[in-house]
Amino acid sequence: MDLINPAVSDYLLTHCTPADDVLRDLAEETLAATGGAAEMQISHDEGEFLTMLVRLVRARRAVEVGVFTGYSSLCIARGLPADGHLLACDVSEEWTSIARRYWSRAGVADRIELRLAPALETLRALPVDESIDFAFIDADKVGYPDYYEELVPRLRPGGLIALDNVLRAGGVLDTSSQDPGDIAMRRMNDIVVEDKRVDSVMLPVRDGVTLVRKR
Repeated sequence: MDLINPAVSDYLLTHCTPADDVLRDLAEETLAATGGAAEMQISHDEGEFLTMLVRLVRARRAVEVGVFTGYSSLCIARGLPADGHLLACDVSEEWTSIARRYWSRAGVADRIELRLAPALETLRALPVDESIDFAFIDADKVGYPDYYEELVPRLRPGGLIALDNVLRAGGVLDTSSQDPGDIAMRRMNDIVVEDKRVDSVMLPVRDGVTLVRKR
């Protein structure tokens, strides 16, 4: 399903804060190094959206589940204050090695702690206190419900979770789809809307972004 008309997409990209050289070079290297996998990288307008969200909630402590080559991490880190902290969870040394170089080049490496381990293990090892201000989930879709359930208790009241790819290119609308990612995301979307701990809104940003605010 074509969620965004290409002409609208181009218009969106030309009407937000433009990418600087660091982000442009990272996007180009990601495409060259990962080929078709580069579609896992968020678009520039979504990156600017993340930076703005982090600033709006005045986040100091953030968590990201799913780093890839670090575009979203860089955008989140840029929204944090100089003494802010982003815990970035991933399992790929190959792709995150690209991320590390660009975090350093952007001057935000000191704000980012990369944990190379299954994200669920990393999240479960965190103290169960309400200290997280912002979280971004953009990893394996089957894991979303588990990541969410670990993050909500650790989110401070008024804190925000952003979940990416909640529309799955329209796959969530096709109830006959047996794709594991589509099934998991339909479940995830139902969990969020029924969760009395939070308020939420689903936005048609790129492949769908749900914002979840803890009450």
